Amino acid sequence: MLIDKLNHIKQMDTKPSVLVIGDLMIDRYITGNSTRLSPEAPVPIVNVKHESETLGGAGNVVQNLVSLGATVTIGGALGNDLAANQLIEMLNDEAITTDCIVTDHLRYTTTKTRVMVGSHQLVRFDREHSHPLSESLENNLVDKLTGCMEQAEMIVFSDYNKGLFSPSLTQRLIAEATKFGKKVIIDPKGNDYRKYKGAYIIKPNRHELAVAANTNPITSMDGLKTAADVILKQTGAKYLVVTLSEEGMVILSENSFVTLPVKATEVFDVTGAGDTVLATITYFLALGLSIDEACELANHAAAIVIRQIGGAKTTVDEIIRDINENYKRELTTIN
Repeated sequence: MLIDKLNHIKQMDTKPSVLVIGDLMIDRYITGNSTRLSPEAPVPIVNVKHESETLGGAGNVVQNLVSLGATVTIGGALGNDLAANQLIEMLNDEAITTDCIVTDHLRYTTTKTRVMVGSHQLVRFDREHSHPLSESLENNLVDKLTGCMEQAEMIVFSDYNKGLFSPSLTQRLIAEATKFGKKVIIDPKGNDYRKYKGAYIIKPNRHELAVAANTNPITSMDGLKTAADVILKQTGAKYLVVTLSEEGMVILSENSFVTLPVKATEVFDVTGAGDTVLATITYFLALGLSIDEACELANHAAAIVIRQIGGAKTTVDEIIRDINENYKRELTTIN
């Protein structure tokens, strides 16, 4: 039984090693209130009450993995700026190894600044460059990551379409991972998944899958299967795990199709749920669970975070509690 496996994992206190390669960024929030327009232009005046920063992009995946209990190394590229120093400090505060990060002197460290009035986002400022790495910097990053790959039990690519995952670098990294016998799990972006050829799992959402497969918007399971077949043939991936927001997720391979309905009784905010799903699948696969078991647990993890407001993360204890509560609800329904 799955709950027994989780309790056994807790008793073992095992910390799987995961390498996350991805687009690193800071999410900055400026919150306040607004009661009048500026006399200088027809725009609101925001009286700032609070400012905060958190890890964004691949950092969301990293935080979820740490929360579950993994030991994490992060790889990627940052600019030569104050935001880069701040981001490294934030990663170090989470006990995340940062030896596989390179500095691109032609790049800003991606920073997304959101101005919030109450729960309403008034405006967002993005400071970023999304160009691919130079050949020399790409070689430097591959050299750093090769050593990290050998030590990792699972490898995650968190692609936010910020230029890191050029077709050239992506294929080089997958080839290196394959050389070490490591499985690569990818959260994709963009409309061409051929660069992910050789991945073990690709995890798009429904919209991303339709765009990549160049199909009509997916509104049925038949449409989903058709789009998935295009991507499976294009990439040779072992599995596609397609997230369907509040409708759960689907696991697809060349010969199988498994639907996992959402476990949440209430849905408040799906922000960050995809990162939670990616991290949870990775974590439990690294501990030796099957793809079906890992996705079932990821579905419970997603149910936990979408019942909360804002990006959230979860723990193994919370997943165990959610499984038990879900089982009690099922018994009540039957009786």
